[in-house]
Amino acid sequence: MAGGGVAAQIWADLSALAPQRLDALFAGDPARVEAMTRRIAWPIGLGDEATAGMRIDFSKTHLGEPELAAFEALAEAMGFGPAREALFGGGIINVTEGRAATHGALRGSGTPAAVEEAEALLARMGMLVEAIHEGALGEVRHCIAIGIGGSALGPALAIDALTRDLALVDVHVVSNIDGLALEQAFAACDPATTLIALASKTFTTIETMTNAASALKWLAENGVTDPGGRVVALTAAPDKAVEWGVDETRVLPFPESVGGRYSLFSSIGFPIALAIGIEEFTAMLTGAKAVDDHFRSTEGRANAPLLAAFADQYYTRLRGCQTRAVFAYDERLALLPDYLQQLEMESNGKSVKADGTPVDGPTAAVTWGGVGTDAQHAVFQLLHQGTHLIPVDFLASIAPGDELDPAHHRTLLMNCLAQGAALMAGKPSDDPARAYPGDRPSTTILVDDCDAAALGALIAFHEQRTFANAVLMGINPFDQFGVELGKAIAKQIDSGEGQFDPSTQALMAAAGLA
Repeated sequence: MAGGGVAAQIWADLSALAPQRLDALFAGDPARVEAMTRRIAWPIGLGDEATAGMRIDFSKTHLGEPELAAFEALAEAMGFGPAREALFGGGIINVTEGRAATHGALRGSGTPAAVEEAEALLARMGMLVEAIHEGALGEVRHCIAIGIGGSALGPALAIDALTRDLALVDVHVVSNIDGLALEQAFAACDPATTLIALASKTFTTIETMTNAASALKWLAENGVTDPGGRVVALTAAPDKAVEWGVDETRVLPFPESVGGRYSLFSSIGFPIALAIGIEEFTAMLTGAKAVDDHFRSTEGRANAPLLAAFADQYYTRLRGCQTRAVFAYDERLALLPDYLQQLEMESNGKSVKADGTPVDGPTAAVTWGGVGTDAQHAVFQLLHQGTHLIPVDFLASIAPGDELDPAHHRTLLMNCLAQGAALMAGKPSDDPARAYPGDRPSTTILVDDCDAAALGALIAFHEQRTFANAVLMGINPFDQFGVELGKAIAKQIDSGEGQFDPSTQALMAAAGLA
């Protein structure tokens, strides 16, 4: 395993460092803000020299020079450079499943062959999207996008974020097997003008396939003569989709080496492209590639996702923080915490390293969050005065998403920045109930505008942050065997096979499942 005794010694050295207060770090380095701020930019349009971008301010974290130097040494000891090269070079980096992880190629960051394949698949998807917009499948005003996990969380986030002004097609993402979710989508759609986008990597996921069967039944019962002709399949198993009944012209494949929670930029993004248009979908790829380029070409602490991982490891392993909070001060990013929960916790919520040996410290923190300013009146009491130390990420857009009085957006931004300042500064008081301890960390991410490119950049930033964390911990972020056992037991309950504990047996009887 990479690192070995060298990594253990670095962790010992890090543990021996006495934490410095945030105010002391700023007092000791007048240039701290500049030194701890990273900027990533991308072109606004084709052939246009103008750029947009995002600014990531890590200065309110407890990372000082000794910690940064030690984490850079840790990255080297754990083989970060070779692991990054393997990620983009098509190496078998998902070792437990014997696969590469080629999601970067979807936006042009990978081997020439993988990028060429991704471009061909994107072109195929683009042609279908444009054909649908032009009426090739008849009038399409609605789409019910059925998937679960990565097949639903990414599209739901992007559609919610990017269609506040206008959607070319009204898309409803359904993931839950609870029939109420599907019925809610049915109530909002006209069957005569509804398309079904069926997303399943294996085309066997029970929740997805059950919902798909009910959707086709709904179409048939409401006068659609060829329900199967209204289905577009998004899958890494195209043969199974054709066998299920989808015409091969409406099957949009993606590579087996693209994991579900990393699949947003593949054909899993078809509902997004249907809603916003293929040009805007391509803009998402542009923003994501800008982050990939930065991540691939930048070393050490200058690398923004790697620096974020340094902070994550510092708080999780050295300060005992079990959670990380994410608050988007932008209604368009309301679903980002949900998306990051799967990305980070399913990727890095492991108890063994990539070589099968037990981990030697805590792994992924519990990711949670909400939307500002709502969250300020719900959970910030604990952040400011509670007994838990919780690092916080704040996200905001400099440009407003509304056309109302500018006072709305100004107040929103003021609140976002004020919370980070208050967490750090605190406020003493003779009344203990009114005292704020301060010295509480935060990172702030400002995008110039919360558009398609910025959303793509934010997603790629967190993907690479997740990967960097995995390398520092020596674990494989690309498998997710932890979700399989519950599925297997559910099948045993359905079949009436298997012996269960007394509690489960009693609950089965009470629920009518015994």
